[in-house]
Amino acid sequence: MTDALNPVERTALLTAALRAAETRRTDRLYEDPYAARLAGDAGPELLAEMRDATFPPDRPRTQPSAPDYNAIRTRFFDDFLLGAAQEPDMTQIVLAPAGMDSRAYRLNWPGHIRYFEVDRPAVLEFKADRLQDVTPQVARRRVAVDLTSDDWEKQLVDAGYDPSLPSTWLIEGLLHYIPEPGVRRLLERVAAISAPGSRIAADLVNAAALTLPHVQGQLDIFKAWGCPWVFGSDEPEALFDRCGFDVDATQPGEPGADFGRWPGPVPPPRTVKDTRRVFLMHGRRR
Repeated sequence: MTDALNPVERTALLTAALRAAETRRTDRLYEDPYAARLAGDAGPELLAEMRDATFPPDRPRTQPSAPDYNAIRTRFFDDFLLGAAQEPDMTQIVLAPAGMDSRAYRLNWPGHIRYFEVDRPAVLEFKADRLQDVTPQVARRRVAVDLTSDDWEKQLVDAGYDPSLPSTWLIEGLLHYIPEPGVRRLLERVAAISAPGSRIAADLVNAAALTLPHVQGQLDIFKAWGCPWVFGSDEPEALFDRCGFDVDATQPGEPGADFGRWPGPVPPPRTVKDTRRVFLMHGRRR
């Protein structure tokens, strides 16, 4: 079934393999009992390629640590989503795209939550096949649609989403694959169907993360896989602000996004240039 996934979609198998590896650690930041079956055989193969670039055996590591970053990102967004779900008037969670995410199955959700997984049909069919014997822990609705289509909002509403009510959106592991105009358009469309006070979270890299020499090894892997990174922003708050969201940007290694796992120093002030940065965005619709 992996042949039905396009290159960007296949990176979801890499994420699943990273989550499976994290689950095997004694000091794990979360437990994902479904990650290994979602990763299948292809996910570990992608992860092995990434490890060869990230942890070269014959020289010091210069590439970013994908396992540590992914563990922090996953835990950060776990906490964000569960915190949002505790708000009395928050009844809608939207993962767009859903990829191989298993939060609907592995987290404890309040009974009032409606949980929407939005992704292309091939992705949702792949996941349904791998998890056919598992029951979600939340009222989950699958929305099989491409986020670049002209009518994904209608299909989301048809699945039971109510634009007049507050919602919480997670856009994880996607924006760096989309050219800037597409990123702006996606955020504007999300804002247009999100009631004031709705919450949003996403991850985003800075511009240097696409150009610095010491990260080229990792970037070359994604390019070879057919899904190059094409977008990064040095002003993530301004990007979201122009689309209707007030957000904060937290970097792995900073308070609230460390969890004792960030392997390097605390990120330097953002006035320091030529530094690779990853932003974990979180905020609300105005």
